[in-house]
Amino acid sequence: MECSDSTAATNNSSCSSSSPRSLSPSSSSSPPPPNVVLSPCAACKILRRRCADKCVLAPYFPPTDPAKFTTAHRVFGASNIIKFLQELPEFQRADAVSSMVYEAQARIRDPVYGCAGAICQLQKQLDELQAQLAKTQAELVNMQCQQANLVTMICMEMEMSQSPQPSSEESLDSLISPQSYQSNSFFLDDSNIGATWEPLWT
Repeated sequence: MECSDSTAATNNSSCSSSSPRSLSPSSSSSPPPPNVVLSPCAACKILRRRCADKCVLAPYFPPTDPAKFTTAHRVFGASNIIKFLQELPEFQRADAVSSMVYEAQARIRDPVYGCAGAICQLQKQLDELQAQLAKTQAELVNMQCQQANLVTMICMEMEMSQSPQPSSEESLDSLISPQSYQSNSFFLDDSNIGATWEPLWT
């Protein structure tokens, strides 16, 4: 009995000494997250300079689209782009960057005329489309007039077909009536037989 009590006491002491080790904060804490390194914007990466926290080019030239800054930088230059953006309010900078990139692309395609050539070409297409539209509208008006005339003719023919016409018996009776005998001049009577008849020999 004494041995069993001594063994139980030693077991309890060993359990109590081991439990704080399992709940130590060093074993339960997770490793700290790695530091997130932000990539510089496309402008700073191409210019090979450090991208500051408040870089004026970073919101408009992301690192995923380096060709956007390359095109604008080729025509305008980095210093001019920065100067343009600093002179504008923030709500107009995105549109200004889009305009600069579009104009730079047009200037690369057509070094002589640039955007002016594209505008002239679009204006020419607009004039041609307006002329086609006017022609189509004139043809549509002409077709509507023809349709109206055709409907009028059909209505007139329907009215004529629905109007009462004399039957064949009535027309025959009107031809053989006594008034028709008197009115027809090809019948000869005693009064005019002498005026119209002439002897065949003299």
